[in-house]
Amino acid sequence: MRSLLSRFATLLLLAAASVLPAHAVEIRAVRLWASPESTRVVLDLSGSAQHSLLVLKNPDRIVLDVAGARLASGSRAPSGAGVVKDVRIAHRASGELRIVFDLARSIRAKSFLTTPNDRYGYRLVIDLGSTASADTPVKAEHARPDARDLIIAIDAGHGGDDPGAIGKYGTREKDVVLAIARALAQRVDAEPGMKAVLTRNGDYFVPLRDRMQRARALQADLFVSIHADSIRDRSVNGSSVYILSQRGATDEASRWLAERENASDLIGGVSLDDKGDVLASVLLDLSQSASLSASQAAAEHILHQLNLVGEVRKPLVQQARFVVLKSPDIPSMLVETAYISNPEEEMRLRVPAHQAKLAAAIHDGLREYFYADPPVGTRIALLAAGGTRQVLATAPGDSGG
Repeated sequence: MRSLLSRFATLLLLAAASVLPAHAVEIRAVRLWASPESTRVVLDLSGSAQHSLLVLKNPDRIVLDVAGARLASGSRAPSGAGVVKDVRIAHRASGELRIVFDLARSIRAKSFLTTPNDRYGYRLVIDLGSTASADTPVKAEHARPDARDLIIAIDAGHGGDDPGAIGKYGTREKDVVLAIARALAQRVDAEPGMKAVLTRNGDYFVPLRDRMQRARALQADLFVSIHADSIRDRSVNGSSVYILSQRGATDEASRWLAERENASDLIGGVSLDDKGDVLASVLLDLSQSASLSASQAAAEHILHQLNLVGEVRKPLVQQARFVVLKSPDIPSMLVETAYISNPEEEMRLRVPAHQAKLAAAIHDGLREYFYADPPVGTRIALLAAGGTRQVLATAPGDSGG
């Protein structure tokens, strides 16, 4: 009887094994992006997965094991890029799928699993050779010289494994905003007294706080983030401009005050780490108030210029708690150039001539703002003063005596 039951149990186990999948998780794609500072690998998964990550030396490599996984039919290892020289994938007898990343040098690595949202399924993300944490202080090495150029930090939203919004005809936000950002940078660099810096200049992802910190490291005079909006109602169109909300400023102030021993100096050169609670709070509040006021003024100029190019969705500058706008000492704004969800605007966004028009409008707004109130010690201040003298010298009725 016992032998018969044992045989029956074995048959049940074999039957169950025949209907259960051999692997719990399918890796549908392995994608890799490289930026000048880091490399990101993304695995698109059919479900949640357990994994382990090892950093090995001699030779330098990263070993990723994903439990109970298999590579989807037709998928393959990506070509090397950035710090990654080669990628090798193999199934192990123990059931894991092993992915080895051969490296050009020793680097740091971190990994995390993201849960599904309205745009993506499960993803396993590995960041290799990441830049310093956004909370790590960054300071400029040299003081600014006299008659310096204005530094404009231009941030193309999204990038890499984050395509941003996708239009009806497949246009990706990350692509069009990078094109607009590059066109804007060219115009800024062509403007005497201005210099552009891009937070990203390729198809790779930059963490939101890193974008802000890069602008601070360069002591930027203004930060402008370029995006293309999206909404379910495809008939909605037009541009809009955002600055940081007061609530967002309050949240960021609390963060800075809590971590001021590790915080860098404010752009004005004032350090918070040796100040008492009350004084540090007052200094930060003054810096934030000046930054928000300047953000509002600059955003109004840009919104006015965008209105000359096409329809403006929201005629007043909006406020929101965008992370990239949270620098307490740099005037910052986010420009939604159009609604990529609107098919007509999507098609216009794909046209280089229209991208150039949007870039020109943003540039003209920046120029208006800085010539109206140029920072002391900048070439723009000297040029603005020279222009004023020239107008006064040639004004009608001026006898010159």
